[in-house]
Amino acid sequence: MNADKVPDIIIGRLPVYLRALQRMAEKGMSTTSSQELSAHVGISAAQIRKDISQFGEFGKQGTGYSILFLADRLREILKVNRMWDVAVVGAGELGHALSRYQGFTDRGFCVVMLFDNDPFKIGRNVGEFVVEDSANMVERIRGANIKIVMLTVPAAAAQAVADKLIQAGVKAILNYAPISLNVPDTIHVQHIDPAIHLQRMTYYLT
Repeated sequence: MNADKVPDIIIGRLPVYLRALQRMAEKGMSTTSSQELSAHVGISAAQIRKDISQFGEFGKQGTGYSILFLADRLREILKVNRMWDVAVVGAGELGHALSRYQGFTDRGFCVVMLFDNDPFKIGRNVGEFVVEDSANMVERIRGANIKIVMLTVPAAAAQAVADKLIQAGVKAILNYAPISLNVPDTIHVQHIDPAIHLQRMTYYLT
């Protein structure tokens, strides 16, 4: 399967399916159907079947899907059947929260470094981390072969920091700064701006 040929909107739904399957498994369930999965995720059963079929046939007519098998296959497809080391750049309130959040580890991610350029923050403890000087960021990230970074710096600094992350060999950036980043096509960026999502929701309010 060529990942480039699967629409990104489908890839974006796979973690939603995986989360629902994990919750079903935690409840002791062993099988599910596209209709039942639909009720959990709010996506039509037909769309779920179409999305999953992009990667092969994982269920049988009349018997549905094995929850553990399908969850394992989705982990393989999303490449979260391994643990990814992640760095957080920006030790403000959001950076503090992300670096201490315990919910990443059971989804395939482990925060291992936290950086900032503020002399008053460098060297201080944040949970199990010591805030490192971002002046050493390129060398440290490259040396640890980290490919994923969560970026929580102010908008004015985000592009310059992103440029340094690319120099460090980072291939994926989860950007919390309220600005779009200009990066090469080989770098995957996801933008997380709560204000945009709030504005999207207010359209539907009366």
